[in-house]
Amino acid sequence: MYTLYGFPRTRSVRVAWALEELGLPYDYKCINLKEGEQRSATFLALNPAGKIPTLLTDHGPMSESAAIVTWLMDKHGQQEFTPVLGSAERMLYEQGMHFLVTELEQTLWNNEKHQFVLPEEYRLPKMKEVTEYEFKIAMKTFSALLGDKDYLTGNLFSGVDIVGGHLLSWARGSKMEFGYDNLKAYAERVLSRRAYRAAWQNEVAHSKG
Repeated sequence: MYTLYGFPRTRSVRVAWALEELGLPYDYKCINLKEGEQRSATFLALNPAGKIPTLLTDHGPMSESAAIVTWLMDKHGQQEFTPVLGSAERMLYEQGMHFLVTELEQTLWNNEKHQFVLPEEYRLPKMKEVTEYEFKIAMKTFSALLGDKDYLTGNLFSGVDIVGGHLLSWARGSKMEFGYDNLKAYAERVLSRRAYRAAWQNEVAHSKG
């Protein structure tokens, strides 16, 4: 059984979502970021960066949410949630995943870092304007990559849609406008999945002790 170290309303919900989609049992360990538990010696031994999510596997701890989602889907998905290596669908998967974590996610993360994450002396007052500008550009690309498909690789939901859906949920919580009808429909389609709701509810329940 896997052990997931996470905290509600963070990227750890992506891994919990993947585990729920796959029907895999897992033990959830809440790392209270507000209390600084991510900086404890015990947790740093698992993840030297002191970040969540971290997934404890038979091969040792693994970090980086997008990588964890892909690894889980490759290992347990039996081609249901992950396209075959070398296929056209896998090309779209890799393209979409790299775009999401390097382009779209960074706009949302930079927005938060310069509002309350970084020490105040390192926050840039105009960063909000910059991130809103970059977000609009990234969303235009996201809309084009999705096109008229149900999901980023075609007609089947896959691991890349977990990251895509989570980022749209994040954007919604940050009051960022989607601006594209296909992305609005995609968000509703993906975020209405039972596994997403189960993952989110499980994180919240564990955070309450």
